[in-house]
Amino acid sequence: MKLYNLKNQSEQVSFVQAVKQGLGQQQGLFFPLNIPKLNDEQLAKWLQCDFITRSSYILSAYIGDEIPLEQVTECVKQAFNFPLVVRPIEENIASLELYHGPTLAFKDFGGRFMAQILAQIASNQPITILTATSGDTGAAVAHAFYRLKNVQVIILYPKNKITPLQEKLFCTLGENIHTIAIKGDFDDCQRLVKQAFDDEELKRLLCLTSANSINISRLLAQICYYFEAVAQLAVENRQQLVISVPSGNFGNLTAGLFAKAMGLPVKRFIAATNVNDTVPRYLSEGKWLPNQTIATLSNAMDVSQPNNWPRIETLFQRQKWELDELSHGVVDDRMTEKTVQQLASKGYISEPHSAVAYRILRDQLQDDEYGLFLSTAHPAKFKQSVDRIIAKTLPLPAALAKRANLPIFSHQLPADFALLRKFLFMHAT
Repeated sequence: MKLYNLKNQSEQVSFVQAVKQGLGQQQGLFFPLNIPKLNDEQLAKWLQCDFITRSSYILSAYIGDEIPLEQVTECVKQAFNFPLVVRPIEENIASLELYHGPTLAFKDFGGRFMAQILAQIASNQPITILTATSGDTGAAVAHAFYRLKNVQVIILYPKNKITPLQEKLFCTLGENIHTIAIKGDFDDCQRLVKQAFDDEELKRLLCLTSANSINISRLLAQICYYFEAVAQLAVENRQQLVISVPSGNFGNLTAGLFAKAMGLPVKRFIAATNVNDTVPRYLSEGKWLPNQTIATLSNAMDVSQPNNWPRIETLFQRQKWELDELSHGVVDDRMTEKTVQQLASKGYISEPHSAVAYRILRDQLQDDEYGLFLSTAHPAKFKQSVDRIIAKTLPLPAALAKRANLPIFSHQLPADFALLRKFLFMHAT
């Protein structure tokens, strides 16, 4: 598999190189030179496969002969060892629940697959993983790489801008997991990560890579659950399918669009955001004007400069799709709360991100369409707000209960690259 740097197309790398590097020159994202295309017969055959087998085929179609299918399959077995559920909510709407993994969020798919792949290709070379999180990536990456030989993990997150239980899930591990509460917002964390990847000495001495959705291994892993969602739907519901994706850094939506480009029958996608609405405004007005990031109930989507957007624009250009085909919508906190309550009245306990995706899907779905919205995290990860909104007390799942009272090991830093650089040399060498 060959990938090229979106900011410097002359930089072309293998899949293995892209996983190890994370970002290309000038902070450029890697993008596949070729996107595998399925004909109707291949698609029908793949949709009849079990999740592990189909996911191995999907990933091998991108990876090629760099890693044998047998090894890819073993990585998938180890990474995707938990269920995903399509749960009907209304006659023409279902939820794709992606939070049944060990850290109760969709990020488990990408984080765990990347960990397995790195274990295959690292050859005992020490690696430092530097990543930023707006809430759920941190836990998925921390648990996927916890105690992994020759791997140090540094996770940046915005201080006081994720939920206490989100923080507990990845800041209580210690050992090779180093967490830093940055005095700023997620965009500040993301900027610091990009600066680190521009530092050639840092990259060389620490063998630096990233586990954000900017890393191609994580992104490709997320394609797999879109195929599984369609496979679980009744055949009649696969027609005129609309998928609503809660969007912050836009990696999840990027993966869905890759699935569509491969041939998965999705009529259209909806980019569902909170009031951090850079992309919806861009799609409506044609101007890229990020505002200051605003803290909301759906904190994992509090991103004003989404990293993955260049991949989406490139994909639309490559597929000769028009950007106005991408539906979009914005939901504020007041409507998010109301929607969580509405879903609860239907017997479905949701959290703010899923509620945003459901609200816009419900508002935009046509009579002849079938809608699927992504439930990206367990409601209990947002227990404080969900309990208040639905006036009930959610029980804590075991993964959260065993960490709820543990001490937090996080360091604190201002959004200053010089101080982060010093920290990296102290803790990753």
